[in-house]
Amino acid sequence: MQKEVVVIGGGFAGLNLVKHLAEEPDFHVTLVDMNNYNFFPPLLYQVATGFLEVSNICYPFRKLFHGRRNVSFRLGDLRKVIAEDNKVLLSTGELSYDYLVLATGTETNYFGMENIRKAALPMKTVDDAIEIRNDMIQKMEEATVAADVQKVRLSVVIAGGGPTGVEIAGMFAEMRENILHQDYPELAGHEVDIYLVDASPGLLASMSDKSQQYAYDRLVEMGVKVRLNKLVKDYVNNAVIFADGETIKTRILLWTAGVTAKVFDGIPPDCYGRGNRLRVDEHNKVKGVSNIYAIGDTCLMVTDRNFPRGHPQLAQVALQQGKNLAANLLAAFYDKPLKPFFYHDKGSMAIVGRNKAVADLPKPEMHFNGFVAWMTWLFVHLFSLITYRNRVMTLFNWGVAYFTKDQSLRMIIRPAANPGREK
Repeated sequence: MQKEVVVIGGGFAGLNLVKHLAEEPDFHVTLVDMNNYNFFPPLLYQVATGFLEVSNICYPFRKLFHGRRNVSFRLGDLRKVIAEDNKVLLSTGELSYDYLVLATGTETNYFGMENIRKAALPMKTVDDAIEIRNDMIQKMEEATVAADVQKVRLSVVIAGGGPTGVEIAGMFAEMRENILHQDYPELAGHEVDIYLVDASPGLLASMSDKSQQYAYDRLVEMGVKVRLNKLVKDYVNNAVIFADGETIKTRILLWTAGVTAKVFDGIPPDCYGRGNRLRVDEHNKVKGVSNIYAIGDTCLMVTDRNFPRGHPQLAQVALQQGKNLAANLLAAFYDKPLKPFFYHDKGSMAIVGRNKAVADLPKPEMHFNGFVAWMTWLFVHLFSLITYRNRVMTLFNWGVAYFTKDQSLRMIIRPAANPGREK
């Protein structure tokens, strides 16, 4: 009989696991996701700034699984794990499993600050990216008709100096330089202040000192106001409030300052570690429960000798864990030895702006920046997209943006509310 594998989450980890089991006749895999499509998170900021369309970085799961008879898809959200019965309760029904794999990634962490949660714009999902684009354009349109254009209406604060914060700050700076006064001639003579703030002493904290300094210097050159060692404490009356008492007036607060894993009803509390990540052994099996696994950002593995505090929450970790777990599930089925997971670090990179990027390679230890790093970033991200269609469309849009320093995708698109319509 086929083994039933239920995978919750179709991101890097979950989808890679499914792809490596898709041709195995002894397994039937059901992928569960709250969206009916896979999306590419590293390029969300380009959707948010109107340089890519949603369809450039997304692809429907069902179309992706055409011809895969042992792979099914279920649209739904995980509500409860019933471990004693080997079942999961979803928002759309119930599924039984022989193996359950949790690959739900992370969600935005507001660190208990309720005002931040209500007012800030996160960037974790496609919906978030669309909301950022809509909100930014809407506020610029409002500014053009204001009787007195106040500086408070023309400032952006980005909280979080990791790759996402750096990349979107650089994109905004280039838009301010090349696009703002063409799209909004009414705002000629008015500056848009772009603040990038972080509680740590440097940007891109997980990268090398050279990369951190390069990113800082290039952003400052581009006119971004970088504020380090600035811990956000609250947001009141259109002002970001820092722990040292300083404030920055803004109506646009983007939050990229932290993430946390999800907590699942039915999983014992002692299974969770730092950041709500599920504690797993060297084979990604959740400690304290049977036949339940966790991979990607949602798990915490401390058995890897090179990462005793757990792996970084990066796409490469998720991809490699998905592949390794697929091999181990097959090995267990055929009574073969399991392979412990060890992360092969292929390096990290971040784009700062046009022709500006940083890249760090671990072995041999190497740092490079500028145009070469920028081209490397483009190449890696382009070929990491899930289908040729996505790659061609993205390459086309990137080409238009590079040669024109502009793009025609800045449209406010909101579904009409119809409270009387039956769903």
